[in-house]
Amino acid sequence: MLKNKIVSFLLLMSFTLTNAQQKLTTPPYLKIGDTIAVVAPAGILKGRKATIEKAKKLAESWGLQVVLGKNIFNQSNHFAGTDEERCQDFQDALDHKNIKAIWSARGGYGSVRILDKLDFTEFKTYPKWVIGYSDITAFHNHIHTLGVETIHGMMATSLEQNPEEIMKTISSFKKSLFGEALSYSVASSSYNRTFSSKEIEGQLIGGNLAILASMLGSESQLNTENKILFIEEIGEYKYSIDRMLQSLKRAGYFTKVKAVIVGNMSLVKKNSTQWGSSIEQLILDVVPAEVPVLFDFSAGHEADNRALIFGRNVDVIIGDEKYSVNFKEI
Repeated sequence: MLKNKIVSFLLLMSFTLTNAQQKLTTPPYLKIGDTIAVVAPAGILKGRKATIEKAKKLAESWGLQVVLGKNIFNQSNHFAGTDEERCQDFQDALDHKNIKAIWSARGGYGSVRILDKLDFTEFKTYPKWVIGYSDITAFHNHIHTLGVETIHGMMATSLEQNPEEIMKTISSFKKSLFGEALSYSVASSSYNRTFSSKEIEGQLIGGNLAILASMLGSESQLNTENKILFIEEIGEYKYSIDRMLQSLKRAGYFTKVKAVIVGNMSLVKKNSTQWGSSIEQLILDVVPAEVPVLFDFSAGHEADNRALIFGRNVDVIIGDEKYSVNFKEI
């Protein structure tokens, strides 16, 4: 009898821990003297040595030491080196205990090709910040399933933007690296869908919409239950955005999600057959009517790309004229 009670208790605890929103591990914040690695896990960096040098100098101006992946400027058709070369640079950075953060040089496409080649054993023992956006969403998703926070933020090539337009991008990136408070205020969109509750708390997850959809059915797929999902996209037709959102919906992404925050939907392509509604209305039509949706957050493929800590709990405070996203202190 006692044995049955113990078994029942353990099963209950297992169910509770599996379904509860668990606090993720926060990698050590950076301090002066720490080393970061700049690697290129995806797209080619042809003609961008000056940009990478600029990024190196920026990090050094913050008191950090910078090492570059030995294959970072390699070229293999579409990619910054072969899958094996890009994997080796990322693996070296994962395994080196003195490297405290891995900063992606750029996105593009290619991260998913090396994801299953990587060994995260050392990383799980000695976690470090993995930083980037767009195609780097593949790493954000997978590392989230490992129980570690990541930074959705600017990459080295972001410094090619107009310096005046990326000041807040750089500032928020530095704050996220060094553990300073992150809090954002966003002017309310007329498309925002809100309800009587003016405060939503949950773990922030997500990333690029196309990459989120490409993770479906793999071990890197996110669990969105009781979480706040962030999405952004660039260069897609509206019908393609709808198709990806429908895929997420069918996979249960919106079933128990607490809210959806929409970042930049940039350079939406025009199709010969008009879609017939705004991108905002398209999203509202897919996300279930009971789920709050907030638009116009400054993150994604624009110069103003504010840093987000994926896996961190946030408070979303909704007002009549603005809403705020406040990251919890650890």
